[in-house]
Amino acid sequence: MSTPSKKILIVDDDHFFREVLKDALRERYQVLEANSSKDALDHAVNQQPDLIILDVVMPGGCGIQACRQLKELPQTRHIPVLLFSSHDKKDGIILGLQAGADDYLTKPMSPTELLARIDIHLRSKKYYSELEHRDLLMLLELSDSLAVSRNPMKILRLIVEKMTEVIDVARCSIVSLNDRGELIVKVSSDLAKDAEITLQLQRYPEISQALITKQAVVVNDIRTDPLMASVRQYVEDLGFNSIIVIPIIKKESVIGTFFLRTASSLTGGVSDRVYKLCHLVANISANALENAVLFESMKSAQEFLEEMAVRDGLTKLYNHRHFYDRLYEEFSRASRYQEPLSLIFFDVDDFKRINDTYGHFRGDEVLGKIGGCIKRVVRECDIAARYGGDEFAVLLPNTGADGADKIARRLRTIIGEQRFENLPGETIMVSTGVSTFAAGNLESHDQLVLLADAAMYEAKSKGKGRIVLAYDTSDQGPSLPGF
Repeated sequence: MSTPSKKILIVDDDHFFREVLKDALRERYQVLEANSSKDALDHAVNQQPDLIILDVVMPGGCGIQACRQLKELPQTRHIPVLLFSSHDKKDGIILGLQAGADDYLTKPMSPTELLARIDIHLRSKKYYSELEHRDLLMLLELSDSLAVSRNPMKILRLIVEKMTEVIDVARCSIVSLNDRGELIVKVSSDLAKDAEITLQLQRYPEISQALITKQAVVVNDIRTDPLMASVRQYVEDLGFNSIIVIPIIKKESVIGTFFLRTASSLTGGVSDRVYKLCHLVANISANALENAVLFESMKSAQEFLEEMAVRDGLTKLYNHRHFYDRLYEEFSRASRYQEPLSLIFFDVDDFKRINDTYGHFRGDEVLGKIGGCIKRVVRECDIAARYGGDEFAVLLPNTGADGADKIARRLRTIIGEQRFENLPGETIMVSTGVSTFAAGNLESHDQLVLLADAAMYEAKSKGKGRIVLAYDTSDQGPSLPGF
């Protein structure tokens, strides 16, 4: 296997985080390391990396100052700098961008988004050489139009309109995956304005593949490509020969999951020109969609940052701190109005073995998909959080013990049915504890947590995949000292 030609410099004092980044990058790039601002400057000048990943906060020198120096030195000012920062370091991100950083991501990272961002920054001028003059004009017009648009649906329609102007397509569409796992055609060249249709995901293996890999999927001939074998009978008589699906990746927790899907009747498969043009349009669209969605959903950038601060970056669930804020509010409300309130606690059985056997990168994939499973089960009124590590919590307002038990069982089933491509033969099981506040049986929200926690550990002691319901002292089951 040939040695990658592009070099990336990782600058972070956290050895573990550098190792995580190396695992994500080493197959595609040469990886250099520095653990201080001074080393970063020395490596950048002497090694001339193609891109620098820089932590905002480091001992022995501020990452922001290092970024400023990198952008001032003639030898390094051309090198793209991608900042990494924790969610609670919002000011550092702003100062870093002001110091000249080209982009940023927040910890914990999304490997897919990281690779997509790096790919964009490392594209050379040769990448665009096969585009035609009309393609470049279309991209300029699209960029200008999207820059002033704050309506997500208008943006999606613009994308489809512009693509069909320059590419001979049988169909161009934007497809999204909603919170229930349903595939929705938001806009299509053959759909009336504002019309939406729901698709069966199993009928679209090319979209399923793009959803799994978060990378472009190209089908040059729908009649011979093995990917289409399961749906061959449905596509043989369609008026197109090739398909390209491009994930629109940019702050997925904000804009959701979107795909640009183009089907062409031309023989010869998907050309390099079409492939690159679709990628460029998807990237332009991602930025515009993020801005539009934020504009619609948040009154200000500060509100957006506050929302991101309460989310866990890996699972997109609420974080530990926000969970406790909401727990206090919901327990107070339940006490005042004498309504039931239940809490589900669970953690992943044998998660340490998963990490030890497959690596932390794969372990993070498991946690991320569990977050998706939880979103598919919980109601809009529920509060789902990553409590810490491989532990999760789901707060269920106005829900008694029976209802909480049903939701816990459904969570266990859906997580157990989840398949992980990179964990062959593995079935993920969880140990679950459930506690309920009802009829004044508890005095505080802390007691609700302690009961659920005790029930979870009792479930774990009984074996994998168990659910234990905590009761007050009048019933059998785990209880708190003094109850």
